[in-house]
Amino acid sequence: MASSHTTLFLFLSLSLLILCGHVHSLDLLSDGVHTTSTFFNDTFLKLPSNTVEPSSTCEQTYGFLPCTTTVFGNMFLIIVYGFLMYTAATYLSGGSELLLEILGPGIVGGLFLPILGALPDAMLILVSGLSGSKETAQSQVSVGMGLLAGSTVLLLTIIWGTCVIVGKCDLEGSIAIDTRDTRGFHLTGSGVSTDIWTSYAARIMVLSVLPFLIVQLPQMLNSTSGRHLAVLIALVVSICLLITYCLYQIFQPWIQRRKLSYVKHKHVILGLLRHLKQRALGRLLTDNGEPDVKIIEKLFDTIDENKDGELSHRELKALVVGIQFEEIDLDHEDAVIKIMEDFDASHNNRVDKKEFVSGTCKWLQKAKGSRVASGDAGAHTMKFLSDFHDETKREHDLLDVGGESDEVIEGVGNAGWTTVKAVLLLVLGSLIAAAFADPLVDVVHNFSNATSIPAFFISFIALPLATNSSEAVSAIIFASRDKRQTASLTFSEIYGAVTMNNVLCLSVFLALVYARGLTWDFSSEVLVILVVCVVMGAFASFRTTFPLWTSIVAILLYPFSLALVYVLDYVFGWS
Repeated sequence: MASSHTTLFLFLSLSLLILCGHVHSLDLLSDGVHTTSTFFNDTFLKLPSNTVEPSSTCEQTYGFLPCTTTVFGNMFLIIVYGFLMYTAATYLSGGSELLLEILGPGIVGGLFLPILGALPDAMLILVSGLSGSKETAQSQVSVGMGLLAGSTVLLLTIIWGTCVIVGKCDLEGSIAIDTRDTRGFHLTGSGVSTDIWTSYAARIMVLSVLPFLIVQLPQMLNSTSGRHLAVLIALVVSICLLITYCLYQIFQPWIQRRKLSYVKHKHVILGLLRHLKQRALGRLLTDNGEPDVKIIEKLFDTIDENKDGELSHRELKALVVGIQFEEIDLDHEDAVIKIMEDFDASHNNRVDKKEFVSGTCKWLQKAKGSRVASGDAGAHTMKFLSDFHDETKREHDLLDVGGESDEVIEGVGNAGWTTVKAVLLLVLGSLIAAAFADPLVDVVHNFSNATSIPAFFISFIALPLATNSSEAVSAIIFASRDKRQTASLTFSEIYGAVTMNNVLCLSVFLALVYARGLTWDFSSEVLVILVVCVVMGAFASFRTTFPLWTSIVAILLYPFSLALVYVLDYVFGWS
């Protein structure tokens, strides 16, 4: 349902853009008479009466997409183009997940997927420096720098801090107790903890800022002669770091393996709950929507073949043999192991009635709480299972840190169609990103002219919301699982996304500056990236526990970053 809504909105957006572009073209052919385009501008894109409308004109991208010089008009176009870029990022993310399930970690998971994740940002940065003359590119390249800095800062401040808040558990010593959150918003007694691999990801992120230091050296030394050479050296170093990071992901694919692990774990949850629902004739919940303990106990009695009050490994395997796991041909033995891990609280390799009821109720609550069901969500329809299935297909999570049994890559059901679907999503996402990156950069520049707000600040705030929203929402959902393992992967992926920004997107940016002979004059912006990356990276490199107070520090770094750029540029005149 969500996919169809997205497709409908995408179609309406494209139709509206084409209509607006056609209306604007009528105005270009007008002899001065009040035309339909004038009516459109006066009605929808007109500034308030107390605002002076800029006298400059705008140029239609591709010759037919709409443009305007008004504030509200450009704001509307930013929203539309931003949604299209968000859609591109979502398609790329969905296609990447399917590709990872088909081909597994290694070259695909380590090389192509990180690059695809950063593709929308890289595309926007690329077109920001390719537009028009050298002077035009110099004025618009600040949009690319704003996106680069904004994406990094957003992920490491707002998103990082929010993940700590939603994923907080009770802290005892240096470990967060999974799913136990009894201390509320205690600044030191509540928080999250991660594994040592997450600390390694943070250290890699800190190393990725090296090209920023290199390109900034001439400004630090007050030298003007070596700036172009510094850009070239920084570009070479950035490309080398990009290659090294991808090779590391290929030969150390622990993040991709743990993603697959949790995806398959959730398929086990979904498959078992659907199977139990069928055996209970759809009545797993009471009228008030709570798990029906009596029904679940009766299900246990039917599964317990020898009536000894416990489910053995053999009885659980007999249960899962008849389950059709959605999209993944999951090994039955592995499914039994996953059920036993979640249900067997006494660790005796058997599941008694109390453990079965407790485990089933826990899985039902997890499925119910994962997403608010839409439409017909009555107690007996269990619509949330369908929603849980939709969410499962797009989540990147993990089940066990380093667990060998969870790193087994099972086959994918109907691999041919899944491959076609993955390729279509990747191609469609790439085409949308390529087509609408240039119009979005243009409209940000036009909005800057209309409001006299520097383009850097507009792109710093607005564009990361379009290109990183999908990753941000997924990260927050994962963190809310209240587990140390999910927190580990959540923060590892945040650090990985920033690392890819610092090497891939910066490589694109430096290549533009060098090839077009642009002036590198982004001292304050580079300082912001360095401060946030070094502070958050160094902080996470040497500790694995993050109390709730750390989220406050992280979130406050966002307004601090904006204020720092403003003060350095417009008070001290750095740019």
